[in-house]
Amino acid sequence: MTATLQRKGAGLLVLLLGAGVFLNYVDRGAIGIAAPLMTSELKLDPKAFGLVLSAFFWIYSPAQLMVGWLVDRFSVYGLMALGVLLWAASTLLMGVVGGFVSLLVLRTMLGIGETVAFPGGSKIITRHVPPERRGMANAALALGIALGPAAGTLAGGLILASFGWRAIFVAFGLITLLWLAPWHFTTRKLVDTKSVEARVPVAAVISRWSLWSMAIAQFACTYVFYFLLGWLPLFLTKSRGLPIREMTVIATLGYLAQAVAAFGFGAWSDRWTRSGRSEAAIRRGMMFGGQLAAAAAVFALPYAHTAAELTVLLCIAGAATGALSLNTYAIAQMFSGTRAVGTWVGVQNAAGNISGIVGPIVTGIIVADAGFTAACWATAAVAWAGALWWIWGVPPIREIALD
Repeated sequence: MTATLQRKGAGLLVLLLGAGVFLNYVDRGAIGIAAPLMTSELKLDPKAFGLVLSAFFWIYSPAQLMVGWLVDRFSVYGLMALGVLLWAASTLLMGVVGGFVSLLVLRTMLGIGETVAFPGGSKIITRHVPPERRGMANAALALGIALGPAAGTLAGGLILASFGWRAIFVAFGLITLLWLAPWHFTTRKLVDTKSVEARVPVAAVISRWSLWSMAIAQFACTYVFYFLLGWLPLFLTKSRGLPIREMTVIATLGYLAQAVAAFGFGAWSDRWTRSGRSEAAIRRGMMFGGQLAAAAAVFALPYAHTAAELTVLLCIAGAATGALSLNTYAIAQMFSGTRAVGTWVGVQNAAGNISGIVGPIVTGIIVADAGFTAACWATAAVAWAGALWWIWGVPPIREIALD
């Protein structure tokens, strides 16, 4: 295969990975869009809703450990397809739930299906994409993280206003199933190279401080993102009294800012790396700055009352999240190298996404007992601590010798 064909093939794989992550975040964020009507119909108070949000991560986080190990040893392309099939079916079935228990079970199943996205995506990127194009490849995933909630919020809000909350889950689940066809035709001729990649023992990966430092860093950045993804529609409608359509527009603009920032930061980091300057320096700097900006924006949310003020702050938070989502996995790929990236990202995701278990429950308790202002302050404090962690906690960024 010529170099041009290899680049085209890699580009198509990355495009489909980005589309998969896009659908991943459309589906996991659907519950936040449905919340203004769903919580009333199913009689879910803030604490119960926090538990439902958290349920996604009860299996999602620990299952990352197994899935990361699997993608380093079996067909990552087949595992991606199986994961998408499971999470699409879980999303669709949420449209017919009858109460708290069935919703809790399906959120858990959704979490199991979505475990493969980032270990699998990182494995494919390190296998098919060279370092000087790593920024844009990860920007494709980061664009999916941003545009998924943006499209989900816009489309879901319109569906919610016109057809009710159940139609959101049915429509999103059916659309996700369509992704399987192009993925099958693109990957059916690809053969995993595990036969020529020496396997790295799990113990060699989990014994490295670099891995655990990244897990802590990921906890801090995802805590903020999951707060916005799960609680923003309720904050805008209940605390600020915005109608559903206006909430939809404002929230969507924040996610669009995240997408634009992810694309811009990805292109910038690749140009920086091609010029011979330190890739590690630019990525660490973006993580530090992103955490600071996210902390400032979320802290200020309780003091914003007009639509314009809320939009500006959410666009700042979105741009910050664009930098964070781009670099979290790019840095993991730099540390781990090709052979161990599945295991590395699996462990990092498992520990880092504990924020998704803890955060919604803590936020639900704070909102119920002290209101949204206190919840914003607590979230901003986590983001601020994450910025400091990039100064003192994360060691020099370079590939770790795992033999």
